[in-house]
Amino acid sequence: MFEYIGAMHMHSVYSDGSGEVSEIAKAAAEVGLDYIMLTDHNTLRALKAGYEGWHAHTLLLVGCEINDRQNKNHYLAFGINQAFSTRLSAAEYVHKVKEMGGIGFIAHPHEKRTHMKEQPAYPWIDWDVDGYTGIEIWNHMSEWMENLTEQNKYQSFLHPLRTIVAPQKKTLKLWDELNLKRKVVGVGGVDAHAHKYNLLGFLEVEIFPYKVLFKSIRTHILSQEEIKKGRSEEAVERAKKIIYSALEKGSCFIANDYHGDSKGFRFFAEADKKIYQMGDKISKTNGVKLKINVLNSNAEIKLIRNGRVIESWEDKEASFTVNSKGVYRVEVYLNDKAWIFSNHIRVGV
Repeated sequence: MFEYIGAMHMHSVYSDGSGEVSEIAKAAAEVGLDYIMLTDHNTLRALKAGYEGWHAHTLLLVGCEINDRQNKNHYLAFGINQAFSTRLSAAEYVHKVKEMGGIGFIAHPHEKRTHMKEQPAYPWIDWDVDGYTGIEIWNHMSEWMENLTEQNKYQSFLHPLRTIVAPQKKTLKLWDELNLKRKVVGVGGVDAHAHKYNLLGFLEVEIFPYKVLFKSIRTHILSQEEIKKGRSEEAVERAKKIIYSALEKGSCFIANDYHGDSKGFRFFAEADKKIYQMGDKISKTNGVKLKINVLNSNAEIKLIRNGRVIESWEDKEASFTVNSKGVYRVEVYLNDKAWIFSNHIRVGV
């Protein structure tokens, strides 16, 4: 499997971000990301302007973040060539994205903050909608703002990466429940804007420069096909298809790489001399063995079945023989800090 590391969910001057698209791509390349996914609000102007493609060794893909008339139900849509009116309902734009052959992820589903009037919560509220590809289970900016208080704001501004703890338990619980019904892919987002704030009346501070956020929550995709870095339109389209296909399948994991380099993490299954990756389904339960590799001896590995921890190890690798059908995923903690969250492998369901 080839592993590609990227950041999702970010905004440029085409909506409410402060950075030019070329500057954002340059920051990603300097950090060493393989890909980034731009999601300006309700616009594909960056796509029309020709920014999609390779910038140094980083592939920039252009999607958009769609919302409804009440500015709720934010949806990260990719693989589409037109944006949609905010007059549409969530059900309508989720359906349209799927109809166009795109993929989409519910953004920051459980935002609830009430202490920032200038930055209200934008939760997903229409849970009767179906047809979405997955959910953003971990959003850096959303968590940072939820945790921001008058007492800790200066510390949070000075050390923005240290204040990120873990995905919301409510989101993880719902994610597991949804996967008992059908595959719902989990991804992570930085939600980068590089907003600039005036502190103390005279000091302007850029909150979360793109380059800083690109070091935190990343989505690692795994593919059996190698991405070729050709500059032709055909090569870009092929690279884009590889990334979108892996995300749609769920062949990916989320990691806060600020805590440690998670590259090389693997969660897979063996059955009947075949290998099954994250996002795969195994029809049987007998003879299925789950395997986990972390490449860090200080890691605490937790195996979750149907939303409950059923086994844990303090090691850099582990294996487990399945005896019950269910949806299985892995959480890894490094020095007691939430680090890696895998997608599910479905066994017998």
